[in-house]
Amino acid sequence: MLFLLWMVVTVIPIAIVALVMSIFVRGDPLYWVCVSFLRLSIWGARAICGVQYRVHGMENLPPRDKLSPVILLPKHQSTWETFAFPTLMSHPLCYVFKRELIYIPFFGWAMGRLDMIHIDRSKRAEAWNKVAEQGRRYMSHGNWVIMFPEGTRTPRGGQGQYKSGGTRLAIATGVPVVPIAVSSARCWPRKSFVLRPGTIDVVIGAPIPSTGREPEELMREVETWIEAQMRRIDPEAYAAQGAAQAAPAA
Repeated sequence: MLFLLWMVVTVIPIAIVALVMSIFVRGDPLYWVCVSFLRLSIWGARAICGVQYRVHGMENLPPRDKLSPVILLPKHQSTWETFAFPTLMSHPLCYVFKRELIYIPFFGWAMGRLDMIHIDRSKRAEAWNKVAEQGRRYMSHGNWVIMFPEGTRTPRGGQGQYKSGGTRLAIATGVPVVPIAVSSARCWPRKSFVLRPGTIDVVIGAPIPSTGREPEELMREVETWIEAQMRRIDPEAYAAQGAAQAAPAA
């Protein structure tokens, strides 16, 4: 509860500043103001709840001073990675997310003023056209697009269906994809604000070129890499899952 209170206390003033600021300025300056709330949240998770993290493979990302667009395709287990990735990456991130999130008081209001892609999932064709058009435009300005291939958070040790929207966008724009594994559910389970002490591992893979590839085939490569890394960085979660699946057959 103390961590949740910390988030509420910090988000309100920063969101108000961002909303007022958005009347006069947009783009990167506004983005980094909002990221300050995420930094405070990740700090609070560490200081209040004992949630540490370590990052492997940062050298696989383009350098800070280079305009090299990429599409990040991470594993999605909890709220932690949605908050942490903007604090870790050198370029502004453009999230693709369902439009309902912009109605969350303060947090969603501020997010709605940023260069993000909020879509109506019920209108598939319209949603894809918006992702393609805005994704291309934001990446030309130096942003990196981030999409969660599984679409929603999966439980620890679980695996969702990897959808090819991210690789489809990559092929349409000629941009490489970067797979990312993250063991966040070890400390911050999905649909919960009760955090457990521990260390989250983030593993960033090498960029995979999209030129000449097919969306489904490219996504299968991303999926294979991510799921192999997940079993390496959080083996106990998958061992427990395997034992549970084998039990009925015993």
